[in-house]
This record gives sequence, C-alpha cells and structure tokens, in this order.
Amino acid sequence: MTHIERLLKIILSAHVSDKTSDNMKRNNTVVLKVLKNSKKYEIKLAIEKFFKVRVYKINTLIVKGKRKRQKNKICKFSNWKKAYVILHTGQNLEFLGHSK
Repeated sequence: MTHIERLLKIILSAHVSDKTSDNMKRNNTVVLKVLKNSKKYEIKLAIEKFFKVRVYKINTLIVKGKRKRQKNKICKFSNWKKAYVILHTGQNLEFLGHSK
C-alpha cells in the first residue's frame, strides 16, 4: 500500500452529535471517526492534503464498544477511534455545513 492510499483510508466519517456541532461553532473543532491504528501525524497529513485546510492540533481517543443484549446473548460492538481536529482560525470544512 502506498502512502497516498493509506491517507485515503484513514478518515472514515464525520462524527455528528449535539456536542460536536456545538464544539464546531465555538472552538473551530471537527470530530472525525478514523482508523483505529492511525497516528496523529497521519490524520493531520490526510486532512491537510485532501481538504486544503491548516490543522492546529489533534487529540485522539479510543471509544469503547458498547455491550448490547439481544434475547439471551450479549453482543459487544467493536472499539473505534475518534479524532478531535482543531483548525487554525479562519479555516473550516464546508462538507460538514460549518460555514460562517
């Protein structure tokens, strides 16, 4: 796998909730669901290369999978990684409806 193919696969989706949309407006922060084995510098390279914005800082965390009960079985969803991407002032990502 080449470097560009790896960068294309790192960002899985945007994580949208009330907390994240409020965070976008106040702190210029975007929350993304990323590959579990990705590093901060890979996330930064992918965002800067494909969305043409400048990244100020990235915080990552692993979200633990929930346990759900279906009839007599207990199922566990897999863990996933969340990235809080703080952009420089004046920068935004339009694909999330974050235009000022």
